[in-house]
Amino acid sequence: MTVNLFTFVDLYDRLLASADHLLIKGADHAREKGIDPESILTWRLIDDMEPLCFQIMVVCNFAKQWPARAADLPVPADIGRDLNLAGFKTEIATARAWLKALTPEQFAGREDVEITVSLGNGTLEPTLSVARWLTVFATTNLYFHLSTAYGILRAGGVQIGKPDLFSTGL
Repeated sequence: MTVNLFTFVDLYDRLLASADHLLIKGADHAREKGIDPESILTWRLIDDMEPLCFQIMVVCNFAKQWPARAADLPVPADIGRDLNLAGFKTEIATARAWLKALTPEQFAGREDVEITVSLGNGTLEPTLSVARWLTVFATTNLYFHLSTAYGILRAGGVQIGKPDLFSTGL
């Protein structure tokens, strides 16, 4: 299967824009309710699930790291989950700027290149083509964590809808 890997750069940029938009909506909601906006970062859908800060962290990390792997570039370091709202907004902007610096030539001919990535603290080390990593693993995870962030905010009473998740950057 031929996949234009560079198209994922724009997709990931739009997902980061959506994450930024969700953080703005969540912080605005908190202020309107007299709640410390920073507290939204600790909100969860359910007690045994990761909080909003984790979801946004994964979106930021995956949006940079998987295109880097696909283009055979140095993989950017993880950001932590302990950032405040301003820190996450800065990291989102940094990730978007990093993506904008990428070129189609960096991805050319890499669709079928196989790479092995260690997952789950080394408990799983699958080898897949770059195209498969992006289409199946990375993009699915980005949507999962962004949708979970959306669900956390909705459950917290933030007035957002499907357009807030997908219309940013259209």
